[in-house]
Amino acid sequence: MPQVIEWTGAGAEDIVWRYPAEDITWGAQLIVHEYETAVFFRDGKSYDTFGPGRHTLTTLNLPLLTKAFSRVAGFTETPFKAAVIFISMKQFAGKFGNKAQTTELAPLMTFGSYWLKVESPELFVNEAVGGQNAYSTSGVNDFLRGFINERMIDDLSKYDLVTVFTRLDETSGQVKASLVEYFRRIGLQLVDLKFEGIDTTPEYRERLFWLKAGKMPPEEVLRMETVKEAAKELGKSSGAALGTGMVLVPPLFQTPAAPGAPAVALVICPSCSAQIPSTSKFCPNCGKSLSTMPTQPSQVPSQKCTKCGEILPTGAKFCHNCGTKL
Repeated sequence: MPQVIEWTGAGAEDIVWRYPAEDITWGAQLIVHEYETAVFFRDGKSYDTFGPGRHTLTTLNLPLLTKAFSRVAGFTETPFKAAVIFISMKQFAGKFGNKAQTTELAPLMTFGSYWLKVESPELFVNEAVGGQNAYSTSGVNDFLRGFINERMIDDLSKYDLVTVFTRLDETSGQVKASLVEYFRRIGLQLVDLKFEGIDTTPEYRERLFWLKAGKMPPEEVLRMETVKEAAKELGKSSGAALGTGMVLVPPLFQTPAAPGAPAVALVICPSCSAQIPSTSKFCPNCGKSLSTMPTQPSQVPSQKCTKCGEILPTGAKFCHNCGTKL
């Protein structure tokens, strides 16, 4: 009775299956079902490929193996050594999830779905199955998830946080276009890819809020975060007095003026009484809208340091320039 090589019991989600025996006899019956391809693989390289149908194995329908190993003693004898790898040509769906970083090193968490199918069985066997020793569906799935995450992390690192969140359709389209080429190199066709969720850490989520809702320039947001960190550190110090904090923190809110331009005046926020730049649309301390404030707010009264002459807010107890107690 001739040897029968057939993939039986294939599940709906199975991508690849390797015939368990490598001893192949001449005259064996190779049965390939619809939506399947059988690839002969030996010594790290794919050779002859068979589509759906019943095939009697001879030197005539295994020309690549016959040619490649015609000089190998005993190759025309039976049995000969080769792996038969069955590939499903159906479309498959999968999930991805990764942690990336943007251009400003903001943490970025994404997850979603992808759909793919084998485009070149020979290339897929060379690069993803035999090349990675992934001879099972679970092994191939692990490789594909790692492959997608690695490429996606690399692509997302080229964008800043605001671009990713405000132009997600455009960003995901460009990432998908890049992945299409990557997949083609391993014999796969990326049919579709969709982002289903995207997030960052609370710290960068707050920064994103200011950049989007407050329309504050990035340098203003960074200054606001510096104030918060400075206040936090001052609060940790056992020797820090309230007066010191009141002097050190407000100057950080002052927007640097361009060379030759007058300094931006400070005003008092009607909600939290913090000193803020008069050009602010939102209070960088409490987040309240300043649209109801007078259009010409009065400047904060000032005084001079008796030692170095630095201009200081009235009520300051220490000079933020030289440290003199007032």
